[in-house]
Amino acid sequence: QVQLVESGGGLVQAGGSLTLSCATSGNIFVFTTMGWYRQAPGKQRELVAGITSGGTTAYADSVKSRFTISRDNAKNTVYLQMNSLKPEDTAVYYCYADRPLFQRIWGQGTQVTVSS
Repeated sequence: QVQLVESGGGLVQAGGSLTLSCATSGNIFVFTTMGWYRQAPGKQRELVAGITSGGTTAYADSVKSRFTISRDNAKNTVYLQMNSLKPEDTAVYYCYADRPLFQRIWGQGTQVTVSS
């Protein structure tokens, strides 16, 4: 069974940076799209960024120009580079992966806390 393992969360001051990683246990090429959602306390889970197997990216308006999603096919890993972090970016960040005919796969989540 394919799994997603996230890392890179932590505590950072406002204006700082963090890089999240999402490593797949299988071949990354089986996934048509991968990306990140986040969920803050008391709020719904929201899409942050996504990247297709062809490299097309999409971002939530709230993170455009601050966050960058990328993928390293050789390492079967997707990254989320987060710059100019704000307290409102505080949330649990979840990696996801989609592939044809299968349900979406989720990572276990990693906490990002931005202090003011």
